Amino acid sequence: MTAVDTNILVYAHRPDCPFHDRAVSAVASLAEGREPWAIPWPVIHEFLAIVSNPRIFATPTPIRDAVLQIGFWSASPGLRLIGEGPGYLSILTGLLERGRVSGPRVHDARIAAICLANGVSRLLSADRDFSRFADALPILNPL
Repeated sequence: MTAVDTNILVYAHRPDCPFHDRAVSAVASLAEGREPWAIPWPVIHEFLAIVSNPRIFATPTPIRDAVLQIGFWSASPGLRLIGEGPGYLSILTGLLERGRVSGPRVHDARIAAICLANGVSRLLSADRDFSRFADALPILNPL
């Protein structure tokens, strides 16, 4: 199963972002494919925070439109919205220790641990910070 990180969703949603077309293609291929795919709940929350932020976008996405976008993605029959569950804390602890993670990078470790705890085999992301977890969770940049 493939999971999608925040930056790919933001690029897919916002036509004014670089790599918009490539991100749309990557997400559409998952949404229209036969294989299950996933979005971690923290990615959903971060997506909403970023696209609706007037400090990031001169014309931010209205929150109602951002939630509608999530609804469109959720209509994909293969999509699973994933979160913490059994085994999560142990996986998170291992990632934190192996990657010597602290501070703001704990958020990335959380996403990686959620993915691993839910059977995700790779993460689509343009965020190089995930490379510290690549031995446990392969990262693919579709952009």
